[in-house]
Amino acid sequence: MTLADNRLHAPLAQVFAQVPAAWRKVTDAFLASAQGQALRAFVDQRVRGGAIVYPDRVFRALELTAPQEVRVVILGQDPYHGPGQAQGLAFSVAPGQKKLPPSLRNMLKEVHADTGAPSMCRDDLTPWARQGVLLLNSALTVEDGSPQSHAGCGWEPLTDALLAFVAASPEPIAFMLWGASAQRKRLLIEHPGRHRVLAANHPSPLSALRPPLPFIGCRHFSLANQFLAEQRTDTEPIRW
Repeated sequence: MTLADNRLHAPLAQVFAQVPAAWRKVTDAFLASAQGQALRAFVDQRVRGGAIVYPDRVFRALELTAPQEVRVVILGQDPYHGPGQAQGLAFSVAPGQKKLPPSLRNMLKEVHADTGAPSMCRDDLTPWARQGVLLLNSALTVEDGSPQSHAGCGWEPLTDALLAFVAASPEPIAFMLWGASAQRKRLLIEHPGRHRVLAANHPSPLSALRPPLPFIGCRHFSLANQFLAEQRTDTEPIRW
């Protein structure tokens, strides 16, 4: 199977213009700010200069999950940096990969061990997103072969604002924070008595089994569903 071209070609302003209306209060305000304009200039300059930047659908997580539909948030770091991989959803890869990224493999392994059934997903986590799981990275673009290459270049103020926007929802939400980078966002989302924060090490093989909060065995998938069953009785459990 030939991998799809997932390179970013459009100017970033055009990408922002395609964000669904329900999220635009946050994204429009950011793009109009000095930080937003600096980020736009940086990403556009890198693309014009010949850098291969992923993904093409930068805001796919927002396209698939409206704010009022969010029930679970899984926060990643930045997109995968290989051809045909990143698709705008944290930890997810486009179908057709010969080998899954190790973190995603561990996630699907934990789903099976935790719930007693294989995940409904093999690579593409779109089915989770369509059920109200916001799969958001902290940095939303990356350059080919260079992990974290756009981290610290301006995306974080926007994704922090998106997290705070979601956390302001009156509906209870389960937030999965895996690894130190994600856990530093806790202050943006913690609302005692409303939301549930589930913390563990990153699912990367380098840390998945490491104490004090190993990812393997964290049972976050069943714990999230338990929380939703208790706090949002009108909704179905997530089919992981």
